[in-house]
Amino acid sequence: MEKFFQTHAFWMEHSNFSVRRSLMDTIDWSYRFIGIRGSRGVGRTTFLLQYAKENFDPLLRQCLFISMNNFYFHGRGLVEFAGEFVEAGGQVLLIDQMFKLPNWQRQLLDCYYKYPRLRIVFTTTPVQENGGPDEEELNQVARFYYLHGFSFREYINERCGLSLKAYSLDELVKDHEQIMNTITPRVKPWEMFKDYLRYGYYPFYVEDRNFTEKLLKAMNSILEVDILFTKQIELKYLPKMKKLLYLLAVSEGTATNVSQLADEIQTSRATVMNYLKYLEEGRFVNMVYNPGDAFPKKPAAVLLHDANMIYALNGKVEEQNLMEAFFVNSLWRHHQVNKGKRDGFYIINENLNICVCERTKRTKSAPNTYFARYNMEVGAGNNIPLWLFGFLY
Repeated sequence: MEKFFQTHAFWMEHSNFSVRRSLMDTIDWSYRFIGIRGSRGVGRTTFLLQYAKENFDPLLRQCLFISMNNFYFHGRGLVEFAGEFVEAGGQVLLIDQMFKLPNWQRQLLDCYYKYPRLRIVFTTTPVQENGGPDEEELNQVARFYYLHGFSFREYINERCGLSLKAYSLDELVKDHEQIMNTITPRVKPWEMFKDYLRYGYYPFYVEDRNFTEKLLKAMNSILEVDILFTKQIELKYLPKMKKLLYLLAVSEGTATNVSQLADEIQTSRATVMNYLKYLEEGRFVNMVYNPGDAFPKKPAAVLLHDANMIYALNGKVEEQNLMEAFFVNSLWRHHQVNKGKRDGFYIINENLNICVCERTKRTKSAPNTYFARYNMEVGAGNNIPLWLFGFLY
């Protein structure tokens, strides 16, 4: 136990955080069991450390950060360790990479019932397991939140040392001209936006390393560990899933021909649909449906989850696809996103029509249609600069 406290104290002393994640103020931290879902690279570990540093003095030993990457827990498990921590006066246990521990859901539940005064915050993958009584029970006793990559707003705040606020979609649509007046005098958003699309979604860009190589490494780990391990898929099917992801990255347009993809990777149409669902859970793609449709129906559009992935997988980037991927990724967390009848058109929350298009494009549309325009710094009327949708969280 002493060694773990020493490691925790080291982390607290040497960790510095350049931006405060908006999720920090969304979570009800008084709850006993909190799960943080997030894909690799979005900052799950940093998020736990930041919470500990903001709220607990390491000298008091009330809070302890541990990682299931440590072989100690594979030998002894979590329940006994948690008991020792409670006996030592511990109150809050922060557990990183929880899903890597065998029977991790059962072990968490045992801790929940054995130590009623212990609070646990744990991180795990967004990939859902194949169900079971332990998973269902844990979903009942724990509150789950999702940690996403940097929004464009968080990226600007980190790069410029600012504290620009987030806005609701309703505020953004109605007051975008006033909102822009609080931002554009302080930064040049369109110039920063182009860099954000290349490397700003994943917080590890601040490290002095090759961003693309690190992103590709994270993506491979999600496929090889998070998806295959969690879904209990045989390793021999991994090349098919990788090829499918690449084909989606290099395809022209967002419409998806499932039968053609099945022929390309030599599998059935049903298997392609399952693979797409796994890729969506792993935060590789966003599937957008026509109004009223849902999985397992064929999606109207499949977009890569974020623009950084598009650049990492595809040397030749189609600008319209890139911008639509950013737009959908900015909205899907808190809003229903459906495909409109024409290219570039989306229906948000069943009643808001938005067209993602270039600054100079002219198109016939209904009077209540808004335009999310790229290659544009400021907007007016129903023309909203696309980058501003990066301020939704």
